[in-house]
Amino acid sequence: TSLPHEFRPSPNVEPRKDGVKPDILLMHYTEMRSAEAACAWLCDPASKVSCHYLVDEDGAIVQMVDEAMRAWHAGASSWRGRERCNDFSVGVELEGSDDQPFTDAQYACLNDLMQALRAAYPMLVDLAGHSDIAPGRKTDPGPYFDWKRVVWRRPA
Repeated sequence: TSLPHEFRPSPNVEPRKDGVKPDILLMHYTEMRSAEAACAWLCDPASKVSCHYLVDEDGAIVQMVDEAMRAWHAGASSWRGRERCNDFSVGVELEGSDDQPFTDAQYACLNDLMQALRAAYPMLVDLAGHSDIAPGRKTDPGPYFDWKRVVWRRPA
């Protein structure tokens, strides 16, 4: 993305098969004590997890995986009859959990990030939470995520 961000590459990544382009943006929360702890975990080969972007509570962006690559954030998942959502998604983690609201800075940054991603990937048409693609297994982005504050529109 063209937005200002830090790049901290995660080893937990692989090529997308057959040149698949992402068509869904998946929302997560970190559920860790800090964004720094989440970054460390998402960049640890032993964790076997990663994401494309993390947005901390101050609205700073850390990118760990290029969108052209497959990050490991969705796990066992299904969306609109397709399994393995990592294959066709971009994963965004917000610093937070089920028991705390997200910050104004996070929503502002997230909206900017989403518009930049949609401009770069016109096929990115769906937006869902981890709970939507893994119901009963995951709850993120959680009850405090305010979907009404998310601006999900095609850029001009």
